[in-house]
Amino acid sequence: MKKTLSLICGLAPALGHAAALDGSQLSLLWALPFAGILLSIALFPLLAPHFWHTHFGKVAAFWAAAFVLPCALAFGWEVAGGVIAHALIEEFIPFILLLFALYTVSGGILVWGNLHGSPALNTGLLALGAVLASLMGTTGAAMLLIRPLLKANDNRRHNVHVVVFFIFLVANIGGGLTPIGDPPLFLGFLKGVGFFWTLEHMFAPVALCVLLLLALFYAVDSHYFKKEGVLPRDKTPDTHGIKLYGKFNFLLIAAVVGAVVMSGIWRPGVEFRLAGATLSLQNLVRDLLLVAIALLSLWLTPRQVRAGNDFNWFPMQEVGKLFAAIFIVMAPAIAILRAGEAGQLAPLVGLVFDAEGTPRDAMFFWMTGVLSAFLDNAPTYLVFFNLAHGDAQHLMGPMASTLLAISAGSVFMGAMSYIGNAPNFMVKAVAEDRGVKMPSFFGYMAWSAAILLPLFVLVTVVFFHF
Repeated sequence: MKKTLSLICGLAPALGHAAALDGSQLSLLWALPFAGILLSIALFPLLAPHFWHTHFGKVAAFWAAAFVLPCALAFGWEVAGGVIAHALIEEFIPFILLLFALYTVSGGILVWGNLHGSPALNTGLLALGAVLASLMGTTGAAMLLIRPLLKANDNRRHNVHVVVFFIFLVANIGGGLTPIGDPPLFLGFLKGVGFFWTLEHMFAPVALCVLLLLALFYAVDSHYFKKEGVLPRDKTPDTHGIKLYGKFNFLLIAAVVGAVVMSGIWRPGVEFRLAGATLSLQNLVRDLLLVAIALLSLWLTPRQVRAGNDFNWFPMQEVGKLFAAIFIVMAPAIAILRAGEAGQLAPLVGLVFDAEGTPRDAMFFWMTGVLSAFLDNAPTYLVFFNLAHGDAQHLMGPMASTLLAISAGSVFMGAMSYIGNAPNFMVKAVAEDRGVKMPSFFGYMAWSAAILLPLFVLVTVVFFHF
């Protein structure tokens, strides 16, 4: 029996009575369920689309069980239950409630009328979205603007590139200016990084990336527009002018942002324990406010407004089921990373410092970024934040360039895959629901590698040193 458990543990039998996963004792075999769910997301929609559309929740549950059951056998149900509680209560539930609130409220804002998706208009919408992403978060900006953008381009013969650049700019890079913009920066804010430090130091790299991507998009969109033109019949009928319905939902979006900021500023020091997880009072109040705001939007918004947006809950269901499993199965990978030089990813962790212990900013940028593309970028940010030094005041001072590298890597390279940042998957789901044939998991990565990797090399040369 001991030999069997040792095999299941991947040479980690010492963790049997630990309160949590000890990454220094875990082998990389524990990351197999995480690799499995990534491959499922990548391959099933391509090879078995009907099966995936019907059973993606069961597939996600299978991979979650593929981690939880061996974990319980190896380390005991207390450890397995603790991992589940931490993943769901402390991470997934706040994550999904924020998405639920922003998705619900933004779905109550209807732009009625037909914007014609010319290259100039599309570029303007992407620029607006990039600005709004730092003011109302990447999720809020993405969910607010994706539907008007899709309607404006529903008569274009080729519109996939419009959504892909939208993910680059609005769902990721545009959120790099404030802690409200993207979850990793908000975690830095909670750790003591100044609100305006982020704006001051991230402005130049964000501006460079946004301007270059907008220029490239305009060139690409102009090429397709001139080459293919538009369909004979516009799917969205022309109307007399553009009208905006559900405008009070903008106040509710501001309320969502206020609730999130409140949880980072108000620190009453009151905590609760639930199934081994820790709940802070400010976070509990924030989550209750988010639910109340979403319900208020559902109550006050006329059904006709949501019908005009083709509003439905499938994107939320897909993101909720998949990310619930992802948050669970990525726990061992995060634990191994947190173990630093004591874990089996020590060679990767060791790349970020030279022999004298001096941080290599360029490697912090790339290591944080590459891992953020496949792990949730928020905990990845925290891993490298603590690895660099852990003290916000020191990082903002003598190690400001290193903190900038960690911040930029986690925000920018979340755009490299559909799962790098939650809005990516939501935008994909909304676009597919509106009839856009989005690229597969690997197809999207072909777009991101071709466009973003050269851009990030330029960012490295301009802003960071090896």
